[in-house]
Amino acid sequence: MPVQPMKSIATISEYTSLTLPQIAAAGISNASILLLLGATGLMSFLYRFLPHPVVRGVQLSQGLQFAFSAIKYVRYNQDFASGKSGNPRTWLGLDGFIVALFSILFIVLSTGSGDCVDDNHSYRISTVEELNSQLNRSRSHINSRLRVLAAIPSALIMFILGLVFCFLRHPSIMKDLQLGPSKMHVLKISWEDWKTGFVRAAIPQIPLSVLNSVIAVCKLSGDLFPEREVSATAVSVSVGLMNLVGCWFGAMPVCHGAGGLAGQYQFGGQSGASVAFLGVGKLVLGLVFGNSFVRILSQFPIGILGALLLFSGIELAMASRDMNSKEESFVMLVCAAVSLTGSSAALGFGCGIVLFLLLKLRHTDCSGFGLWKSKSKSVVHDDEAPIP
Repeated sequence: MPVQPMKSIATISEYTSLTLPQIAAAGISNASILLLLGATGLMSFLYRFLPHPVVRGVQLSQGLQFAFSAIKYVRYNQDFASGKSGNPRTWLGLDGFIVALFSILFIVLSTGSGDCVDDNHSYRISTVEELNSQLNRSRSHINSRLRVLAAIPSALIMFILGLVFCFLRHPSIMKDLQLGPSKMHVLKISWEDWKTGFVRAAIPQIPLSVLNSVIAVCKLSGDLFPEREVSATAVSVSVGLMNLVGCWFGAMPVCHGAGGLAGQYQFGGQSGASVAFLGVGKLVLGLVFGNSFVRILSQFPIGILGALLLFSGIELAMASRDMNSKEESFVMLVCAAVSLTGSSAALGFGCGIVLFLLLKLRHTDCSGFGLWKSKSKSVVHDDEAPIP
């Protein structure tokens, strides 16, 4: 299962200039809580009893947030240091609007809407008895073409193309590459770092980690891979352990995000081997180039990055299409709207829970309460009174 940086900790550390020990303290604190929830079984309890529409609302809001950010990356120049969009992107150039638009069109042609190509389900209305042999042959050719297109590693191609553009735009970055891994050491975290990291970064991240890194991931995994059920306990313990180890050596706090899983599935990584291949590739780059490779990544075309992020966000948002009633859709949309407006998945989650309980209360039979019962009887007696 893929990993990604913890969104809230990354954002807060960027805007408030947290030190590396404080970031590590936030990651370790958050990881300890997730490990405790997983080891005690509380995470599985939450996963089983959280309302389905509320979880879908969190997924929808996260997916749309990714998609909105992706559109900004495609249309405007980005200043990540200030977190603001700049002037509209120029049409021409190696990081121009045409390059970003080409990336989007190429991904659409190769991956489509992200569905798997299957002869038995691509055309559900067709059977041998209903269609003639010529139509069957035509559709067989279409399926063959779709399978060829789906086999194209679009994300890998766009990543390699972006790296090529990095060197073409800034040939001098070749001089910055250094062979050999960067030195690692155990961080020294003071008591002040623990307090600052926990209060300013870990507390805002905890609800997002529970909802998006565990609950939403398990729900999305069950949707994408019905035959491979993922335990909420296992995911929670996994997030806890990898941060309890990595953060002490300066690693960025990471989690199993639903956005990363959606992106992996959208771009064809639908087996454990794909994640293993990605991990080996990153390990090789880290050992060979160390921190010097960051200089190349800082020059990666933002338009291409936006195109990749757009389809990851859409794939995550599309998981919410399985609502079975208008009531469920209502809860999901309110939860998503509050999450997007308030920029807080926890706030949207809380509103979604309250709304779900109110709707359930509205349909609850209250005839067992004495007040309601007496009122009901008086109404019955009035109805049964003889007409003069």
